[in-house]
Amino acid sequence: MFDVCLLGTGGMMPVPGRNLSSLILRYGGVSILVDCGEGTQVPLQKLGWGFLNIDTIFFTHYHADHIMGLPGIIYQMINQERKNKLNLMGPEGIDVLKNLLNVLFVEIPFEIEYTELKDGDSLNVGEITVKNVAVQHTSLCLAYSFEVKRLPKFDAKKAKELNIPLEYWHRLQHGESIIKDGGVIFTPQMVLGEDRKGLKVSYSTDTRPTKDLIKLAENSDLFIGEGMYGDPLDEEKAIKKYHSTFLETALAAKEANVKELWLTHFSPSLKNPDKYLKYAKDVFENSVVGYDMMTKELRFKDA
Repeated sequence: MFDVCLLGTGGMMPVPGRNLSSLILRYGGVSILVDCGEGTQVPLQKLGWGFLNIDTIFFTHYHADHIMGLPGIIYQMINQERKNKLNLMGPEGIDVLKNLLNVLFVEIPFEIEYTELKDGDSLNVGEITVKNVAVQHTSLCLAYSFEVKRLPKFDAKKAKELNIPLEYWHRLQHGESIIKDGGVIFTPQMVLGEDRKGLKVSYSTDTRPTKDLIKLAENSDLFIGEGMYGDPLDEEKAIKKYHSTFLETALAAKEANVKELWLTHFSPSLKNPDKYLKYAKDVFENSVVGYDMMTKELRFKDA
């Protein structure tokens, strides 16, 4: 199961009933946090997934509404006696996080590794493949995709017919070839079926819709996208401030052929996002207004 929780849906500043931007994903015992606006440790506590399993925090960019919750999260990890290294990753300029923590903490009793990402980077966190592209905002900003690949189906019947010992099955399914004493070779191709579709989540805030973003989000099971403005008449404002309207993000979701769109990162002035959902649904039916603590459990298909 690939678990996703939208911890906060607000942009710019917190308002009553709406936390600032943050997303957490969980798979295979490893959690990834994306952005942590002011107070993010509060919804994290409510969620109950824990702080110690967070391996990496990815930052889209370093505006205050996306980073000011980091000290609270670090304090929570210290309080829970974290020992494992924490990875902080984001676009160029990550020293702002290092400087922030150096000012606020005399000592942090676990290692923090800071990594600057380039446009188009790809890396693995546990079994999750993370990719990024640069998007269009007033500062350097990244969008991310998170993908869990699914192993091809293992043909146990064929393995038995070929007299492949049971002890080798797991290694073969994970793509490893085996050479036995005497030169007998077992390869994954002997017992594996066709590739099977994995699971993919994409996340982007603070941007105009771009071709690179659409390519990144392509075929996502879930696309969580910028919804700063609900009214299509605010498009001129969105262009000027490098944000997007519901309609524009829904058009991007449609072009990217995603299964579901969650709109997020709402302007503080957008008191009732549901009022404008129709503009998104007119072009992409499976559009949803995100809300704090919105959670989804993605599962592989049986086939």
